Formats: sequence, structure tokens, C-alpha cells
Amino acid sequence: MPARPLAQVRWGIVGCGAVTEVKSGPAFQKIPGSSLVAVMRRDGEKARDYAMRHGVPRWYDDAAALIADPKVDAIYVATPPSSHREYALMAIAAGKPVYVEKPMAIDHAECQAIIDAGEAAGVPVFVAYYRRMLPRFRRIAALLAEHAIGTPRLVNVLLHHPFEARYRDPANLPWTVRPEISGGGIFVDIGCHTLDILDFLLGPIVDARGMVSNQLGAYPAEDTVAMAFRFDSGVLGTGLWNFAADRREDRVEIVGDRGRLVFATFGDGPIRVETDGRVDDIVVANPEHIQQPLIASIVAELTGQGTCPSTARTGARTSWVMDQVLGRFA
Repeated sequence: MPARPLAQVRWGIVGCGAVTEVKSGPAFQKIPGSSLVAVMRRDGEKARDYAMRHGVPRWYDDAAALIADPKVDAIYVATPPSSHREYALMAIAAGKPVYVEKPMAIDHAECQAIIDAGEAAGVPVFVAYYRRMLPRFRRIAALLAEHAIGTPRLVNVLLHHPFEARYRDPANLPWTVRPEISGGGIFVDIGCHTLDILDFLLGPIVDARGMVSNQLGAYPAEDTVAMAFRFDSGVLGTGLWNFAADRREDRVEIVGDRGRLVFATFGDGPIRVETDGRVDDIVVANPEHIQQPLIASIVAELTGQGTCPSTARTGARTSWVMDQVLGRFA
């Protein structure tokens, strides 16, 4: 929380691209004590169009100008990861709390630079690992706290996607599979969500090892990852990610000594609880604007009414794990 709580939080977005259209942007306008007052995109016409469509009073084509706007209290950095550190440090230097899209930065070293700057300046930094506040994952956390499956022993993660046509043109690859922009491939872009929610549910991962390969050679980044990991609690885990599979599969299994929890990272399919030969499916729907519960917790913290569970330090832990798996040791 800032040294003095804010009476209200007036937000500015740096990078009002696709992720802000439904997932996050409208939420800033719907949360009590919060408003979206400025947006920025390097293409000024696109920034202007976004502002008009979403009822935002000001738009910019320069990030520094938006961050310097005295009517902006807090910054949401929604650009690709390669510029997260730059804009986060700029916001921190201006004394403005910053909410950074996931993954927090290109690698853990960049995350640490953001942490150091934020803590030195007393400026809060939050990361868009929004599953920490989604009702369905809060329900899973409650089931674990209630010992619904006893003591957790093992975690198994499986995420398979078929190869997508948008990766077939090497001259026009999405930034998500260009490591110089994203920090890796699809594993980094979406696998980070699973690793972070496991950190939330079971505590920090303190040891992680992996093997990666680029089996199709369709883009510069990895398309297949096999991983073994250990939580601070002693729980062990495995993970398999493949983005050239025959079908889509999304499964996280937490095995306890009295049962198991099975759920998907993505979507809002049922949470399966298996105990004593009984199977119960629990359905908890996701909100329309999926980042809204997390953004509400940030607004609550900045106005002195609560705390946000996704901080720079928790976000950096997930980047550290991915560094171990990908062999990045800065």
C-alpha cells in the first residue's frame, strides 16, 4: 500500500491492446473507487479508438506522457514482456503504483530489478496472475485448507494444444513465440498461469528442473517442456506441456493421502473431488471480466481496505521457476 491510502484510484493503461478489451480494461470502470482515465498505444489512432469505444477521457501515443499525467494515480502495463521492466521502472520513478501483465518480465533478473526499485521507493507493484482471486481457485484453496483430500503429496500437470495455423508463417510470427519479446514460447506465455496458481495453492516451488525441445521447428521458442519440481512443503510435482499435440488437454491433479483434486487451469470446467470412492464435481463460473476480482483487490489495497495476493515477489517466483526449466541463469 502507498504511504498514504488513495481516496480513489485513477488508472492509466500503457499498451491498450487485445488483452485489455474484455479481460481487464472494462473492470477498471466497474470497481467502486476505481476509474480508467487514460490509455496509451504507440499507434495513436488505435489508442484514440480504444478511448472512444470504452469511454476513456484521454489517450496518448507516448508512455512517458501518460505516466506523467497528474490525473493518473496508478499504471497498468499491458505491453509484451520485453518492455515490462522499462515501463514499470518509469512508473515507480514517478511514484505511481504499477500493475504489470504476466509474465512479470523477460526473466527473473528483470523481475528483481522491478522489486528492488519498488521497495526502495515504497511503491507497490502487482502482477496480473489473476487466478489467485478467481472464485473457482479460491474454492480449490478452501478445499485444500479443509483437508478435503488429506495432506497433498503429488502434483501432476498436463497441458497439450494442437499446432495452430497462425504459427505457420515464419515471417509473421506472433510475439508470444519470439523469445526476444516474450521471454520464451507458449509455455512462458500461458504455462506461467499454472505455475503461479500452484504457488498460491501449495506454496513456493523451491526446486525445478526441466527438459525442453523444439520438435516442429516452426518458431524460435520451445514447443515442448517436461518438468519436475518440488515445493517448499515437500510436495513433488511433474509437468508436461506440448503445443503440437493431436488434441487439447488441460489437467492439473493434486494427489493427497485421502483423495485427489482434478481441475483445469483454463476455462471454468468442473473441479473434481475424488475421495473414498466418491466423485463430486463442483462448478464455479468465471466472471465476465476475468481480471476484475484481482483488480478489485489491488484497488482495496491502494485505498487501505484490503490486500492483493499477487505481488512483485510472488510474480518473480514464477519467473524464477521458468528460468530454471529453460536453463536461463542470469
